[in-house]
Amino acid sequence: MHIICANKLSLYYGDFQALKDIDLDIPAREITALIGPSGCGKSTFLRTLNRMNDLIQGVKITGEVTYHGENIYANQVDVTALRKSIGMVFQKPNPFPMSIFDNVAYGPKLHDSLSKAELSDLVEGSLRGAALWDEVKDRLKKSALSLSGGQQQRLCIARALSVSPDVLLMDEPTSALDPASTMKIEELMGTLKQDYTVVIVTHNMQQAARISDRTAFFLTGDLVEAGKTDEIFSMPKDKRTEDYITGRFG
Repeated sequence: MHIICANKLSLYYGDFQALKDIDLDIPAREITALIGPSGCGKSTFLRTLNRMNDLIQGVKITGEVTYHGENIYANQVDVTALRKSIGMVFQKPNPFPMSIFDNVAYGPKLHDSLSKAELSDLVEGSLRGAALWDEVKDRLKKSALSLSGGQQQRLCIARALSVSPDVLLMDEPTSALDPASTMKIEELMGTLKQDYTVVIVTHNMQQAARISDRTAFFLTGDLVEAGKTDEIFSMPKDKRTEDYITGRFG
């Protein structure tokens, strides 16, 4: 089942066309990796899926993105509710300058009226979901900024999980991390897809091959091809995909 579908999606920054007629279906409860060289449109595409590009001046979008069959660019869409359902984790960990507990509790406090006990359970569940609970359970009142980079990124994942999203968008979530932290996040993603749909932008070909079920290859704003990861990596249909995967450019 496809949870998000882009149909003839184009995006312009002023006169520059950053995405060109993209058609891409994203299946539920799978990891879809978006790959391609820098500036190819993969992060721009990721940000169209929860309307993060709305925040950039001069952006124009044509075509549509449907989520559960509804066009998210329709006038009546509640963008705050959309971003609660389709959460985002950024390239650099960006914890709020507050306690570990308050970072995770922030979203639920905005959206729901929970008792203290319910909030504590939710924070614990989110931290467990992000494979961080055992490392921080004795220092929840400490500043989130005291955590290591890898822990901060998992905290940001816990923060995204705390509002019960349906989809998690991850924009190069391990590019600022060391190999050990990267491995933890990759393991975590394998667990997360049991309950969530994950779309990840990565410049790391090996990472895409290791963790994703499906891969989409972008080049200068075009979607060159998309399909099952093992097929894209072993039998790409387009010569440009083959050249990129084998390191001839990029």
